[in-house]
This record gives sequence, structure tokens and C-alpha cells, in this order.
Amino acid sequence: MRDFRDAKLMAKVLKQAFADRNTPLSHSEALEIVADQFGCEQWNILSARIDGAEKAPEKPEGAVGIQPSIPIFRIFDVDKAMEFYCGFLGFTLDWEHRFGDNFPLYCQVSREDMILHLSEHAGDASPGARAFVRIADAVALQAELAAKDYRYMKPGVNKAPWGLEVAVTDPFSNRITFCQQQGRIRRIDAKPSSPHRGEDGRRADKVSSGKFDVPAGLGRGLTADERRSKVPRRSEAAATGQSRR
Repeated sequence: MRDFRDAKLMAKVLKQAFADRNTPLSHSEALEIVADQFGCEQWNILSARIDGAEKAPEKPEGAVGIQPSIPIFRIFDVDKAMEFYCGFLGFTLDWEHRFGDNFPLYCQVSREDMILHLSEHAGDASPGARAFVRIADAVALQAELAAKDYRYMKPGVNKAPWGLEVAVTDPFSNRITFCQQQGRIRRIDAKPSSPHRGEDGRRADKVSSGKFDVPAGLGRGLTADERRSKVPRRSEAAATGQSRR
């Protein structure tokens, strides 16, 4: 669909249309008519608007145009990989590459803004890698995955100090942790149950159905006064047999 940036082309088409009807129309007149159609008093105003839109944004000093990284996961079975990433997680296969008919696969899968590269090549990556992915709604993702009834993976929602997590592991021991970080959590249909240890060994709470409010200060560091209050006084340490010898 054309917009104001196509004004010059539109003026050219308009001029030709008038010429086909034996009605003379200069190029400048065509430009003025198009400018009027876009709500500009004259062509110079619209032209300046076009130049501003086409001008590349200035890069901050020292910027080199770094883009988000793309994890590379090692896979050993293409069918199992497609079943997990496309069938279960809902990714789309964007493209695939092989150097020949009987060569390893290298491909890209994506979902929304997340991109992954999957490779059968031995030198590209090692199995057991992990990716941490921010997500807007962990509970909705978990419900979607549960509805898939995937035979080899039944992920839940874990409440960690930094937010809600849905962790999955592919058939090749590569792990993805989808995390709805605490600043984005308001109120969810969940309640805490018995505590358990997360994949990284840190304590996390399993979340099930119900209502759960995440405390506003969850995951913050201790203040200086709070740290001092945690240190036992000398007399208290001696009374409990914790004094140094």
C-alpha cells in the first residue's frame, strides 16, 4: 500500500493518466496535486517530510549496530527436533541448508521475536546448552504447552525470586528457560506450593492454580541496615557457641 513516500511515483502516474486523456499536466502541477492529497499546502512541505522519513537515524557514539544474539543448538535427529520445536513449542521452520544430499542439516526456526539455529554439524555446538528467554506471559505459555500433550515434556510454572519460569528441555538436552521477570508480574492465577530447587540449584517455588500476589520487593538485595541486622552480636554468638576460638 502506497504512502506519502511514494509521492513522486504517484505524481508520475497521475501525469501519465492525464496525458492518456489528451489533457496536458506538467510534472510540477502533478506534484502539487499529490501534495494536496496528503494534506500539505505545497510540494516543498511534503518533500521535506519525505526526506525526513528516508534519513537514517543517527547512531550513538561508539555504536556498531549489534543485533540480538542467535543461539545455536546441536541436534542429532531432524524429525525429533522438528517435533519438539515446531510441533510442541510452536516455532516455524524459516529455512534449512545442507552442503549436499547426504550432509548434516543447519536450519533456522523462529517464533515471534525469538530465533534459534539448529545444527547437526559436530563443530557448531555441544549438546546441553541453555538459553534464557524473556516472555510477557509465562502462565499463558505453560497452558498452551500443556494443551499440546507432548509425550516427552510436561513443563510447569516455577516461581523464582526473579520471576515466573517455564523450563523445557529438547531431545538433545538443550534447555530453554522462558521467564516472565518480576517487574512484569502483577497478579496471576497461581498460588505457591512446596518449595523446590530450580535447574541452577537456587530455591524456587512451584506454582499451581489459585490466586498469588508477587511481593513488590521480591528479588531485591538487602540494604546496609538489613545486612547488619543479620549479623549476630558477640554476646549472642557466644551464647549459642558460635564464637571463634
